[in-house]
Amino acid sequence: MKALFFGLFTLLLVAGCGTKEEQLIKRANKIHASVLTVDTHCDTPMLLSRSDFDLGVRHEEGCVDFPRMKEGGLNAEFFAVYTGQGPRNDSSFNKVHQKALDTFDAIHKNVGKNSSLAELAYTADDAYRIKKSGKIAAFIGVENGYPIGKDITNVKQFYDLGARYITLSHSRNNDICDSSTDPKGAENNGLSPFGEEVVKEMNRIGVMVDVSHISDKAFYDVLKLTKAPVIASHSSCRALCENPRNIDDNMLLALKQNGGVIQICIVSNYIKTPEPNPELDAKLKELRGEYGDINGLSDSLRNQVRLEYTAIRKKYEKLATVKDAVDHIDHVVQVIGIDHVGIGTDFDGGGGIDGCRTVVDMKNITIELVRRGYTKKDIEKIWGGNVMRVLSEVEKIATKG
Repeated sequence: MKALFFGLFTLLLVAGCGTKEEQLIKRANKIHASVLTVDTHCDTPMLLSRSDFDLGVRHEEGCVDFPRMKEGGLNAEFFAVYTGQGPRNDSSFNKVHQKALDTFDAIHKNVGKNSSLAELAYTADDAYRIKKSGKIAAFIGVENGYPIGKDITNVKQFYDLGARYITLSHSRNNDICDSSTDPKGAENNGLSPFGEEVVKEMNRIGVMVDVSHISDKAFYDVLKLTKAPVIASHSSCRALCENPRNIDDNMLLALKQNGGVIQICIVSNYIKTPEPNPELDAKLKELRGEYGDINGLSDSLRNQVRLEYTAIRKKYEKLATVKDAVDHIDHVVQVIGIDHVGIGTDFDGGGGIDGCRTVVDMKNITIELVRRGYTKKDIEKIWGGNVMRVLSEVEKIATKG
């Protein structure tokens, strides 16, 4: 009799726990649907070089398209106009500048032909208005200031085409500033004199300065110079994962003083220090040996490399989890407060973790936030409120200038 009673008690207890978890998920889904959800970085535009890739169609490949954004409850995406760092001479600047213009054009055309699903967004107010209309807000960012070349007027040209942030550098140094990952080390000792002019021009016209990818010295140079708050569109915390792409606690404190925001990047290697994985290393080495430097490849070959890279990672990589990613949000909140953190996935550029591999899975982040006790007001700030505040302040400072 005792055994029967104990068994029934256990079943009731399990059922109760299940109900509690179901209630938590239901509450999280309700919050997720009600707040403005913004991802500040994806590299999906690299797929638009293919004439058959349509953001309005649900794809099995890649991480982002409009139907899956709807499924995952993602209201706004910053689509990156990315260019890999290459030679720095007039001929190369002309080519990469044209490539950037072509990418802008591809984004505009893809959004235009899917006008029933999405609309280009230029301001913070646009994001809220477009969400209210039931459509997706498509923002544009420029990843790597390389296509600016040495012509300051290109900053305004990119702004006029819709760019609302510019990541000053990428994986290598350029004429604007030093990168955090250039194997040659510092070249400009932070921000170059031309880089200073670029930051001032971005402040003047209303473009957010993106400090992801840049060196620590360049980061502090930017904060010393800028009149507007900045963003790190896709970076994580160095205290939890020792990677030069991440931001340390002193940088976080400086970011708070500036009024800026760090958008947690869900590239697994930026979230959790990877364990030794010789099988993965061998496969990636084979891939590099076959194709060499990706920056020197044609668009079609580069896309092929990315598909193979993604397939290798999916098969062999031991990914960080949603819980690991939310640990980074927790850390930022503990160090500098709830007003300075958001989410920038880097989908289609290496982003994707266990539990959040595509935009379909975005609700899982909200579920984990609710599980840890974050309120609706907190989650509203994390998912979009903080970065839209920064964009609004950048707009106001530009108007005053």
